[in-house]
Amino acid sequence: MFEQAVFYGFAAMLVLAATLVVTVRNPVHAALFLILAFFASAGLWLLLEAEFLAMTLVLVYVGAVMVLFLFVVMMLDIDLVRLREGFARYLPVAGLVALLMVAAVAVTVGPAHFGADAVAVPARQPAGHSNTAELGGALFTQYLYPFEIAAVVLLVAIIAAIALAHRRTREPKRPDPGVQLKARREDRVRLVKM
Repeated sequence: MFEQAVFYGFAAMLVLAATLVVTVRNPVHAALFLILAFFASAGLWLLLEAEFLAMTLVLVYVGAVMVLFLFVVMMLDIDLVRLREGFARYLPVAGLVALLMVAAVAVTVGPAHFGADAVAVPARQPAGHSNTAELGGALFTQYLYPFEIAAVVLLVAIIAAIALAHRRTREPKRPDPGVQLKARREDRVRLVKM
């Protein structure tokens, strides 16, 4: 009974935070609500005895990615008035699309997978059980090829990002020795007597 109350508390917090991420008008507040949604997801994973995934979510996404997003959003000069203009106009269409997506998922998955009867309660693991070892064993045996394909895709994405960041510009970046030899001390250094 206590676990169900904690589950419904984390689930309600997650749904509310996810809704506020989309509906709030200030991007800094949206990023903060996304951090709250990550913490609620980590709480749900702790209830499923997936401590490694919960801590990874908190450390990687909240500790690194969301802090970076928050700094970028705070450094940008976002015109909040322009962001607020079209929100009410597109709200009915967005609600209709959301309802259609929920209906499509319900039809695709089927009614057998919804409700309390469809969810199997996992058995409790003994105290010395390591879900990290179990996750690693499944990752490197059953899901080895998808794991390696994901690694190759990420490597290609990193190389492409570096190549796009360092593409050639029209002006050369090499120093010109002639300009360097023409430099005078009087143009570079100013001596100030106190």
